[in-house]
Amino acid sequence: MSTNDTYLAVFLSNKTSPRWQAWYAMSEDERRAKDEEGLAALKAWDEKHRDSIVYAGGPLGNTKRTSENGIADVVNELTVFVVVRAPSHEAAAKLFEGHPHFTIFPCDCVDVMPLLGPKTDKPTVEL
Repeated sequence: MSTNDTYLAVFLSNKTSPRWQAWYAMSEDERRAKDEEGLAALKAWDEKHRDSIVYAGGPLGNTKRTSENGIADVVNELTVFVVVRAPSHEAAAKLFEGHPHFTIFPCDCVDVMPLLGPKTDKPTVEL
């Protein structure tokens, strides 16, 4: 597959939503059990799609926004990201149907978008 078939998938979560409120309301034992279930499901998803994963990404932390007004702490819904390859935009989106981030964990959805810009044959830098 060419790099023209590379997509960024960003999971979104509204941390004030009822799903997150239910997550926060769980006991420590309940949340630990759900974490174990979710992490096992994520591992299985990663293994199933390993040939499509370009960069495994991961959770996103607190956000600082820089603008003409300076630097400020902000809250957004960006939660987790991954970079995948697929033969089409539709195929890339279908990779995430039933994903554990929104079937087990309280993420709301995943936005999948093509990566645009210059394409090169140079290897990417490992983070």
